Amino acid sequence: MSSIDRILEQTLAGNRLSVEDCVALYESDQIEKMGHAANQMMLRYHPDPITTFVIGRNVNYTNICDVYCRFCAFYRAPGSKEGYVLPDETIFQKIQETIDVKGTEILMQGGTNPDLPFTYYTNILREIKARFPEITMHSFSPAEIMKMKEVSEGLTLEEVVRALHEAGLDSLPGGGAEILDDRTRRKISRKKGSWTEWMDVMKTAHRIGMNTTATMVIGFGETYEERAMHMLRVREAQDECIRAGHPSEGFLAFISWTFQPDNTNLKAEKLGAEDYLKNVAISRLMLDNIKNFQSSWVTMGPEVGKQSLHYGCNDFGSTMIEENVVSAAGTTHKVNIGSTLDLIRQAGKIPAQRNTRYEILRMFDDENVKVENDFVMQN
Repeated sequence: MSSIDRILEQTLAGNRLSVEDCVALYESDQIEKMGHAANQMMLRYHPDPITTFVIGRNVNYTNICDVYCRFCAFYRAPGSKEGYVLPDETIFQKIQETIDVKGTEILMQGGTNPDLPFTYYTNILREIKARFPEITMHSFSPAEIMKMKEVSEGLTLEEVVRALHEAGLDSLPGGGAEILDDRTRRKISRKKGSWTEWMDVMKTAHRIGMNTTATMVIGFGETYEERAMHMLRVREAQDECIRAGHPSEGFLAFISWTFQPDNTNLKAEKLGAEDYLKNVAISRLMLDNIKNFQSSWVTMGPEVGKQSLHYGCNDFGSTMIEENVVSAAGTTHKVNIGSTLDLIRQAGKIPAQRNTRYEILRMFDDENVKVENDFVMQN
C-alpha cells in the first residue's frame, strides 16, 4: 500500500489529516484517488444525490479601495476618476430585480473605501431591510469590516460587528482570505491585513451568532505547507466555535478557486483544472468539520465545476446575476439557470435551490419542470 493510500484510508477511518499528510497529498499526482476519498467524505454529510445552488446577486457598491492588492483588477485608488459609490436607489433596484427572479441572497461587497463613514453601512443595511425584509444580506468581507472599524472612531471589532448585525447583516462571506499566511499576504498586497485579523473577524461573527463562509485562493506562489496551514487554521477555528457552543454554526461552507492573473499586476502561471480539483479534494478531506463545499465554476468554467461535484463538492454556489471583481480579471463564464440544472443533472445529481443557510427551498427533481424567469448567471 502506498503512503497516499494509507493517508486516505486513515482519513476515511476517522483520523484527521496532519499538515504533513496534507503536504504529501499535494505532492502526489494521484488526483482521482483523492477525489474518490473526498467524495466518500462528502457523502457522510450529504448521502442523497442532491446538488444545491442559491439564486443571488453580487452588488459591488464601491470600487474605491486603499489596500492595493496586486492581484485585483477591479479596484480604483481613492481620488481616481474611475472610482464610484453606487447610489442607494441603484442598490435597491438591483435587490428588487433579484427578488423578481426568486433570488434570496445579496452578496454586497466592494473595496475598502476610506471615504465612507461607518454610518453609511448601518444606514444602508437598515434601508435595505425596511424595503426587503425577506432578503438575506450575506455581505462584507473581513477586510471591509476592519476598514469599518478603522473609520468608526473608537468602536471595538465586536461593537462594529454587532452594530452591523443589528442593522440587518445576516452572515459574512469569506472573501479576502486568499492564503492565511502572512508571507504570501505581504507579497500580494503591501497593506493586506494579517491572517489573524481575517480570522478575528470571523470568530467575532461566530461569537455573536452569525454564520460565515471560508475561502481559499491558490496560485500566488505559496508553498504546499502554507496551503496546509490555511486549512488547519480554518479547521481549528471551526473546532473552537463548536466547542464553545456559540449560537452560530460557524463556517457553513468552504470555497476555493485559483488565482486569475489576467489584467492584474501580479504575474503568475495560471493553474489548471487538475490543480483546482486536487485542492477541492484535499480541502474536503482536511476540513472534516465543515458540511458544505462550493464548486467554483466562476473561475474554472462550468465543465470543471461539474467535475468538482465528484471531488467533494455538494453545492454549485451562487448564480451571481451580477459580479464585477473576477470578471475584471478576464474570467467571464456565463451560464443561465437552465444550463445550471443541466450541468448538475449531467453530473448525476438532482438540482435544488437553497437559501444562505443551506436549507432547500425548491427541488428540481422533475427534468421536465418549467424554468421560470430564466436569467443570465455570470461570474
